[in-house]
Amino acid sequence: MTTAEIILALVTLQRAGELVVAHRNTRRLMARGAVELASGHYPFVVAVHAGWLISLWVFGRDQPVNAIALSAYLVLQGLRGWVFWTLGARWTTRIIVLPGERLVSAGPYRYLSHPNYAVVAGEIAVLPLVLHLPWIAAIFTILNAGVLAIRIRAENRALAMQT
Repeated sequence: MTTAEIILALVTLQRAGELVVAHRNTRRLMARGAVELASGHYPFVVAVHAGWLISLWVFGRDQPVNAIALSAYLVLQGLRGWVFWTLGARWTTRIIVLPGERLVSAGPYRYLSHPNYAVVAGEIAVLPLVLHLPWIAAIFTILNAGVLAIRIRAENRALAMQT
């Protein structure tokens, strides 16, 4: 197994685990009266992320590893963890609004409105660079920017309902 394959396996396991947590959190929030908003774009989010990971496996699994880019990616993982732990049971991959709940303003949310999306944008750009695949970084950064433009507008409308 190559170093690149180990990295990709860890990222794949991380993403799969996050989907399990997101599903559990979504189910629990919905049971408490939460509603999902703007779900129409969600398949595009999934397609971009799945396509990104698949393309990394196809083109990157036997590539050498750029240690500087890997260091940057690991910093992003620390930031991802900060977002994850700050949101706790409210972390999900969908836009879920629980009426009456206050917006999260702790942790990275003190500094950015959408820190998770900043981290994801960084990950989508940096992980391909770890594997010397700048063209994958460029393609998926552009695709992700398009999806995020739709998602952030939808999420801002949803969050405005909570205030």
